[in-house]
Amino acid sequence: MISYDVTPEGYRHWALLIEPPVATLTLGPDGETGDNGDGTDDFDAQLSALLRVDIELFDALQRLRFEYPDIRAVVVTGGSDEAFRTGIAGIPPGAASDVAANVWTFRNELRCAIEDASANSGQYWLTALNGSASGPGYELALATDEIVLVDDGRSAVALPAASAPGEFPPASALVRLVDKRHVRPDVVDAFCAAPGGVSGDRAVDWGLVDLTAPERCFRSVVGDRALRLCRAAGTTRRGLASEAVELGPLWREEFDGGFAYPNMRVELDRDACEAALTIVGPSNQECFAPEPGPRRLRSHWWPLAVCRELDDALLRLRSHRPEVRSLILRTEGDPLAVASADVALMSGYEHDWFVREVVLYWRRTLKRFALAWQSVFALVEPGSCFVGTLLELAFAADRIYMVDGTAPDDPERAPAEIFLTGMNFGPLPQANGLCRLESRFRTRADHLAALAQRVGDPIRAAEAAELGLVTEAMVPAEWEDRIRQAIKERAGLTLGARAGLAVTVHTAGPQTLETKIFGRHPLGASGTSR
Repeated sequence: MISYDVTPEGYRHWALLIEPPVATLTLGPDGETGDNGDGTDDFDAQLSALLRVDIELFDALQRLRFEYPDIRAVVVTGGSDEAFRTGIAGIPPGAASDVAANVWTFRNELRCAIEDASANSGQYWLTALNGSASGPGYELALATDEIVLVDDGRSAVALPAASAPGEFPPASALVRLVDKRHVRPDVVDAFCAAPGGVSGDRAVDWGLVDLTAPERCFRSVVGDRALRLCRAAGTTRRGLASEAVELGPLWREEFDGGFAYPNMRVELDRDACEAALTIVGPSNQECFAPEPGPRRLRSHWWPLAVCRELDDALLRLRSHRPEVRSLILRTEGDPLAVASADVALMSGYEHDWFVREVVLYWRRTLKRFALAWQSVFALVEPGSCFVGTLLELAFAADRIYMVDGTAPDDPERAPAEIFLTGMNFGPLPQANGLCRLESRFRTRADHLAALAQRVGDPIRAAEAAELGLVTEAMVPAEWEDRIRQAIKERAGLTLGARAGLAVTVHTAGPQTLETKIFGRHPLGASGTSR
């Protein structure tokens, strides 16, 4: 079974070298396809083989952002001149559609995370192509800030030729060429049809790489470019080596009906093809301010710890439980304690590199959650703590249902409430660049302004429905039956329909690099080199 629990010491495909202010990631030459040639490999085997390289790179990216705040530039290079041609396996044409969709989605989330590190963390990435790059290898290079290609008379960059059976140029690569590198459309067209790729000065002239360097001085040129990127990064968004936050192993307990973390549990109903995710709020209010909370608790600080757990759970459900059709999201805990975490996130976001990284991690995890292929229902019940950042999870769900009132057998219990905080108004934008409330009320600026005045106020079910913050408010007597009916109806949609709805709804609005990439139906990656 595929595992996301990796450490640099156990990498099989990457080697990580830390030489502040530069880190170097070296890719090995042998990618694995998981295909035995007759199409009989099962889901787990194919997916595990295809994603091993990407999982290790994902782990390295996370560690570089948290454990090495003194790293300003990351150089990605090959352990041989074949690394960027064979080191990252393409999806075989006969791969199952859900395998192809898993790989396509994870790889594009990873590439967007690299671009996020450059744009928001002041950690710039450079690809040093010491040999030819094609397919997924060149796609990875396109996600970095600069590409340096060795000029040895042999090395070239290429995408899958449109004439190759079962292959065509991947949309994500085309979007990055046109929108990020500003390559002319006619040049892109000629590049995609070039059977042997493009090399040397032509690759620079066409904008496919930034620079070429002779083999004899390639390393020194790459080193100079990396140091130049370090100077561009400055120190404003990074920290000191002494401030590093180690990302220790996640504690996760497996049991017959699911798995659990310290701040979250996942309960599986195999007969109903459902997974219930329950997030538990912080047990105290140590998060009230950046000091002493984040600095003392480090990776155990609740906002970071629960984000890591949620991210891990989403990845495990996606890759281990393809049969799950519905995700049921609940929260439980003290709303004031969750609000205290948001106070720390808001107050530290602009001047504390660690708090900023936690917010950016939440941003990436929320995007992953929003594009889940399952039907996602957020249930706001008495005892919930859908506050600020956790309320963003509800806004990212397909529907939000809220209990209106208290159950007759427990009249003393406080009714369900939600709370808006500053985290709902800017720090956690969607792929389209807008916060979820902006997307929800795009033509109602006055309503959005009125909601901003309600920050910190408890909002009960009837008012939440009237304000458009929840899909529907239901009385306790009808709650169980109506929720079950809603889940059953949406579970009847095909995987393609559910994925298409998620992609269409959550990438609507202003166009960005991410919306153009993820706006393409993920299941359409089947049979391509992505």
